[in-house]
Amino acid sequence: MNAQLMIQPSSFIDAGIQIKPVRGLFLFKFSEDLQERLENLNEKQRESKLSPDEEVELTGILELDRIFTLLNAKIIAESA
Repeated sequence: MNAQLMIQPSSFIDAGIQIKPVRGLFLFKFSEDLQERLENLNEKQRESKLSPDEEVELTGILELDRIFTLLNAKIIAESA
């Protein structure tokens, strides 16, 4: 098993997280700033220009994205 370093996803909660209504449900979303940062880091990764610190940051943001996807899917499923 490979250990992977990442910024803790919880560190993004204060500034990077929003709960927004979508079709009558309140779902977890990234703030505009965090979404833009994710897109910038993804672009740098495609270009193979990520620094080690940026790689750690991207890993943390992607983990938070996976968590939100799961939580939002549960919210949607329970509303049906």
